[in-house]
Amino acid sequence: MHFISKYQFPVGRLTLASDGENLTGLWMDGQKYFGSTLDEVYQEKQLPIFQQAEAWLDTYFEGQKPKITFPIAPLGSPFRRAVWELLLQIPYGQVTTYGALANQLEQQTGKRASAQAVGGAVGHNPIGIIIPCHRVVGSSGSLTGYAGGIEKKIQLLQLEGIPAEHFFVPKTGTV
Repeated sequence: MHFISKYQFPVGRLTLASDGENLTGLWMDGQKYFGSTLDEVYQEKQLPIFQQAEAWLDTYFEGQKPKITFPIAPLGSPFRRAVWELLLQIPYGQVTTYGALANQLEQQTGKRASAQAVGGAVGHNPIGIIIPCHRVVGSSGSLTGYAGGIEKKIQLLQLEGIPAEHFFVPKTGTV
């Protein structure tokens, strides 16, 4: 069974999910793939893991660089989990591209990975913000997608000290 908790953040509300010990989900209300890894039956309950994640979020939204000191367990295929591990390596206040992640994954596994496949895994990240999928941009610096919405991606990047003028939003909005 999964448990959930709600958290109000500066630009909306987040839903956190847990298996009782690990953080398994963090979604912005209304985002694409909201609750995609939740069990059909779940219960709203306050757990220590939620208190730890909320403390991390409070620190993050104060503009600081918190460290993940609690267990996370994103649910997904081995390929997606490998991509999410790479996302955790992107330093606070920096960005990378889908293509760079694909190259990094290929070097680690010896298997070819396309930027589009990496983009799909990034888009399905079930623990947003903490696993920083907002730090991935298109090869030209374009803000090509974000399940929580481009406006929120821009806000998160600006919070981390990256000026929005470094990026542009393509008219197609595709990955």
